Amino acid sequence: MEQDAISDYGSDFTPDEEEILHSLLQQPKPDLAAQKEVLVLGGIEDHEGPSGARIPRLLYQQRQQSAGSNPSTPQKQSSHIAVEMADNNIGPATVENPESRSERERHERSMSIEAPVDLPQAPVEQPAEPDLRSPLERFRTKPQKALSVTDLVSPSWCELQYWFVLTKHGKKRRTPAMKRGSAVHKTLEEEVHRTIVVDIQTKEDAWGLRIWNIIQGLRTLRETGMTRELEVWGMFDGQVVNGVIDELSYTCPDPELEKSENNSTDPNELPPPPPGSLAPDQKSITDFLSPNGSQEPSQSNFGAAATSDVSSISPFSKKSTQRVYITDTKTRTTTSLPKGASFRPTLMQLMLYHRLLSNMATGAVDPTILFTRYNLDADKPLTDRFIAQISEIFYDLPPTQSQDSSAPTSSPSPTPDSKKGGGVSEGNDTVSLLLAHDSLAQLWSLMQLAFRQTFPAGVGTVLQTVYRSAATGNILNTKCVRHEDEVLDAYMSEAMRWWKGEREAVGVCLEEAYKCQGCEFAEGCGWRKGKIEEAREKVRMNRERRKSRV
Repeated sequence: MEQDAISDYGSDFTPDEEEILHSLLQQPKPDLAAQKEVLVLGGIEDHEGPSGARIPRLLYQQRQQSAGSNPSTPQKQSSHIAVEMADNNIGPATVENPESRSERERHERSMSIEAPVDLPQAPVEQPAEPDLRSPLERFRTKPQKALSVTDLVSPSWCELQYWFVLTKHGKKRRTPAMKRGSAVHKTLEEEVHRTIVVDIQTKEDAWGLRIWNIIQGLRTLRETGMTRELEVWGMFDGQVVNGVIDELSYTCPDPELEKSENNSTDPNELPPPPPGSLAPDQKSITDFLSPNGSQEPSQSNFGAAATSDVSSISPFSKKSTQRVYITDTKTRTTTSLPKGASFRPTLMQLMLYHRLLSNMATGAVDPTILFTRYNLDADKPLTDRFIAQISEIFYDLPPTQSQDSSAPTSSPSPTPDSKKGGGVSEGNDTVSLLLAHDSLAQLWSLMQLAFRQTFPAGVGTVLQTVYRSAATGNILNTKCVRHEDEVLDAYMSEAMRWWKGEREAVGVCLEEAYKCQGCEFAEGCGWRKGKIEEAREKVRMNRERRKSRV
């Protein structure tokens, strides 16, 4: 090639080294198509919590039918979806970091072209001293948001890139590719849930809504065999971690991969809840759900609603040996599957979801740690307004055995109109349920019961990624892997060392230099420049070795 003829290095590079150096030297272009493939994670769990209650689409359509309308058949898992995307209104609004905003305003004020001669010049600001705190202390310590799954897996693409994101922007900036991905996720979610806005008055109400939406998501999974956008929490190395799983299903995505497991025992078998896993004040839930205060759980209230006959609305039938499988959805512009370093963030993301979901299903998550981290009063009653709204939205939950005259009953439920008001009818089962669980501690216990009813055999080790077209939402390809605790533990150990400031952030290796092409920080990245010098030094040493042989 002509370009090779004028190169200063000539044939001193091997073909592989020429390609690597070319990648490092190439100026980044923001609009490259490759950049869309680089942005693997969309940060879906960075939201502040739901603003509405998610009602199962199946129940929503039943209401339409009873009202005389003729709704369309609910969409199933399919390879084609209709994605609506508006250029000016795609995905959630970007929340700007207040610190970065003030810094920018101060920067803009200092950029006047010519200062009036009769005014004194502003004093020159002294450079700020370097902040020696760890990334965890600077960006994810109370009162700031807790760690998210996105926080933990984004550095697996490039730690330096995520360090620049945190220090310069505070969070990932939403790109056009991420906005298209949000539109696809929203369309898929609306195949399963309908979101109805709820007026929130307290932070306890806000968290009550999050827990209630999980309970309804688990109900949808039991009744239809699939749910989407399920929020999970957990602990890693003493830190609270939050995530949102794209899809859960009772259908194994790759039975052959599952059969290849050679374990003699089932590692996902649900053990009894570990002692002390629930807060002491949550023990009263057993008395409420047991007839005459016995220790054996009954099917009153939520239990009966969870196990009621749903054959008339869904052909799905849950078995006692049924596992739950995790699927993550990614948008992509090509049909090829990412591999190696390109797939690493998605692999770690799936494994993190598996760990978080498994811990929640077994009751291993201590809610008191979560409530303390978010400054929540776990025993504070939910507001009358919140209970009234949820009861109005879920007015037609299936009746429970506690309302059946032939079923054993607990102590009489208080009258909703007399205790909570809000104009909700006395026969509303949701009212009785919420009045009996009208605090975060009690609602968490209700959620734990729902998990145990929904996960009869634990979480399956086969993890699936579905790649959909960023333009149309149609399925392009799928990829299945198996969860490995050892791999996740090794990765998390190193990841937390960086977050805790025990080591410096590192950039990509020479073999992964292609990642620099789509990085907005490439031009000023000292790591990248160092790798260029490293490559040049390698060439110089190769030259000297060849000369010494002559």
